[in-house]
Amino acid sequence: MDHRSETRDFLTTRRNRITPGQAGLPDYGGTRRVPGLRREEAALLAGVSVDYYTRLERGNLSGVSESVLEALARALRLDEAEREHLYDLARQAGGGPARSRRRRAPQHVRPEVRHLLDAMTGAPAYVRNGRLDVLAANALGRAVFAPVFEAGDAAGTPNLARFIFLDPASHDFYRDWEQLAQDVVALLRGEAGRDPYDRNLTDLVGELSTRSDQFRTWWAAHNVRQHRTGVKHFRHPLVGDLTLAYESLDLTADQGLRLNAYSAVPGSPDREKLDVLASWTAPATRPV
Repeated sequence: MDHRSETRDFLTTRRNRITPGQAGLPDYGGTRRVPGLRREEAALLAGVSVDYYTRLERGNLSGVSESVLEALARALRLDEAEREHLYDLARQAGGGPARSRRRRAPQHVRPEVRHLLDAMTGAPAYVRNGRLDVLAANALGRAVFAPVFEAGDAAGTPNLARFIFLDPASHDFYRDWEQLAQDVVALLRGEAGRDPYDRNLTDLVGELSTRSDQFRTWWAAHNVRQHRTGVKHFRHPLVGDLTLAYESLDLTADQGLRLNAYSAVPGSPDREKLDVLASWTAPATRPV
C-alpha cells in the first residue's frame, strides 16, 4: 500500500465531508468546487499556512509535530478512531510522537490464552489478529460462529472479512450485514495504517477489492472505526435469531491480538439459546 496515497486520500475525504457551516466558517454562497472545506479553510482552522497544509494533504507527514497533528485532528473534526489512524500514518512517515516499531502480530496463540478461552464455558469467545484471522476459539465460540469456521481456508484459519464479503452464507448469518460489513472495512483500513507493510493484509485487501464491488466502494471511503464493544445480531442455523453483546479486548502481552467475547442477558431467550449450544458442545462424561 502506498503510504503517501493513503495519507492524501484519508485527509482529503475527511476535509470533503465538513461544510463551512459545520466548521463555524461563513459561507458566502455561490458555487463551490469542492463538496466540503477548501484547503485554505482547513489550513485556517488548523492554524497553519496553506502551503504547509497542502504539503500535508499531499501525503507528506514526515517530521510533523504532535501539536500540528492535534490541530489537524481538531480542524477535520476527527473522532477517536480517525485521530489514532492519523497518528499511525504520521509514525509510518517518521512524524508524530516517538514510538518503538510495531511488532508483527503473532500468528500462534499462547497455551495460557487457549486455557483462558477453554475456561470461558458460558461465553462464546475467540482470538483474532488485525487482519481478522480467527486464530483460536473456545467450544461455544465455534458453535456460535459455525458458519464462519466452516468457511475457513485450507489451513483451517477462518477470516471474518473474507467470510463476510465472499461467502453468501454471511448474509443469512449476520442480520445487520451491511453495517457489520462497513465496520469490517473500517477495521482493515485502520490496520493498514498501523502496519502498511503486512504482505498478508495487502493480499487480503487486493483479493476483496477484486472480488467484491461493495468492499472496493467502501474501502475507497477511507473510513476507520474502533470496534471495542457493542451488540451483534445473528441468525444461527440451529437456534435461530440470536442477539449478543460483545467486548473486544487487547491481549497486551501479544501485540496485535484481540480477544472477542460475547454474552447474553441472564434469563433471556438469547441466554437459553446459548445454553442449548453449550450443552451440545459439552464433552461427554463417563458414569462413575
